[in-house]
Amino acid sequence: MTTFAVFVQASVTDPEALDRYSALTPAARGAHPLEPLAFYCPPEGLAGHPVDGIAILSYPTMEAAKAGYRAPRYRAALPHRLQGTTGQVHLVAGTDG
Repeated sequence: MTTFAVFVQASVTDPEALDRYSALTPAARGAHPLEPLAFYCPPEGLAGHPVDGIAILSYPTMEAAKAGYRAPRYRAALPHRLQGTTGQVHLVAGTDG
C-alpha cells in the first residue's frame, strides 16, 4: 500500500543546520524508492497554526517508508534537521490497499 511521509516544518531555527541537512538528504534517498509530491513550497494554511513548509514523499509501502527514515545515511542527516527546524513527521497509509 502506498505510504506518504509528511514532513511539517513549523519554523526554521537554524538556517545553516537546515542547509547541511538539505545537502545530505539527496544521497540519503539513493537506495530507497520514493517520489517527492510536494517539497517545502510555502503552504497556504486554511486552519490551525501557520507553518514554514511541508514536504510530502510517496513510498510504495509502509515498510519502504520506515526503511528510508531509518536508513543510516538519513540518520546521519537527521540531527541537522532537528537542529535547524521545529516540526513533525508522519507516515500515512494511502487508500490503494
